[in-house]
Parts: sequence; C-alpha cells; structure tokens
Amino acid sequence: MSDQMITSDMLVGEIITKHPLAAQFLMECGMGCIHCPASQMESLSEACAVHGIDGDEITDALNDYLAEHNA
Repeated sequence: MSDQMITSDMLVGEIITKHPLAAQFLMECGMGCIHCPASQMESLSEACAVHGIDGDEITDALNDYLAEHNA
C-alpha cells in the first residue's frame, strides 16, 4: 500500500489515480458516477455529501480496504 493514507479532503480523481481499486470500492458504496468530470474536482467528503454518505466512515473503510488489498 502507498505510504499515504486517503483523507476526506483528497480529490476523488486523485484517489482513483493513485489507487485504482478505490474506484470499485466507491461504486459499491453508492457512488456510481465517480468517473464523471465533476467527481474529478470533488473532494471525497464533498462526493460523500452529495450521495448522503458519511465521509469519515467511507474514508476509514476505504483505507482499510486498500490496506487489505495492498493497493
């Protein structure tokens, strides 16, 4: 895994570029449009808010997911 943990203020596009497995995880969490142009400029917390999802929970779960998959 990268030595940099995901934070809720990181841009969705940046997260997916650094950790391609994050795309599948976020889609499974209900963010089906993560590849749309707007998502590339949204932070993870902003994207979660748009979808009514707790950003802190998703951030923690995503870091756990990436750690489990050595991504």
